[in-house]
Amino acid sequence: MGKGDTKRSLSGRTAIIAGNGVLPLAVAKAIQERGEKPFLVPLKGEADSSLYNFDHCEISVVQLAKLIKALKKADVKNVILAGGVKSRPNLTDLRPDWTTISALPKLFRALGQGDDALLKAFISVVEKYGFHVVGAHEVVPQLLAPIGFNLTKKRANDKNWRDIMLAAKAAAILGKLDIGQGAVAVRGRVVAVEGAEGTDNMLRRIKEMREEKRIPPIGGVLVKRTKAQQDERADLPTIGPETIIRAKECLLEGVAVEAGRTFIVSLKETVEQADKSSMFIETFGKNDYV
Repeated sequence: MGKGDTKRSLSGRTAIIAGNGVLPLAVAKAIQERGEKPFLVPLKGEADSSLYNFDHCEISVVQLAKLIKALKKADVKNVILAGGVKSRPNLTDLRPDWTTISALPKLFRALGQGDDALLKAFISVVEKYGFHVVGAHEVVPQLLAPIGFNLTKKRANDKNWRDIMLAAKAAAILGKLDIGQGAVAVRGRVVAVEGAEGTDNMLRRIKEMREEKRIPPIGGVLVKRTKAQQDERADLPTIGPETIIRAKECLLEGVAVEAGRTFIVSLKETVEQADKSSMFIETFGKNDYV
């Protein structure tokens, strides 16, 4: 599994800049279980309310001075970016401080290039102030999807694997363009790709197409994989129980993800949900279907 084989031992306190989804909580609990005290930075309007039970400081994504000040006050050495961000920066939260103003040109240039470029620009800004940005997968490698995943009762058949191959190739092309990480193929045809709207909204479009009889009424697979040029310290693809529920709602047969570079959070619950829904979860390698 490469980088994720062994948990990384971090020197100093670790902060988690937390977006939406269940990954930030999983990372926080993993750090806590090691006897350390994580510092949470929930993003305003994005992070789950459970994260506010930890030592924390809420910020908006444009409050860079507040972020740097909070990290220094909490004696943070390491920073992890975990979870997604659905909304673009709210400029009403912008403060005319030197930290934010000096970073804006770099961030705005990246904003027009795609999510991966924006994340890399943000990481460079944080590291400029002496913090060490590490990937969540280096702290919780046990959450990464293994190769040869076979815990679900149902397995993909030959037709399913053809759909997996098609969707994986489409997702690889999307990734090179820094557009998205997912695609859906149904009966030998790619019918949807993930854009800025995210996986859930892509799956809603599948449901709508079913209702409009534009695609076959059942079948197909959701595939998620990492962008080829992606900085693995941020925004690795993630699935969990809710992903399985959404996929079932639009009558897909299963989900396939890239092994070693995709998080499966709440693994037990995710597998149980797949079995309950008579769905499969499969994995494939980094160099498969590119």
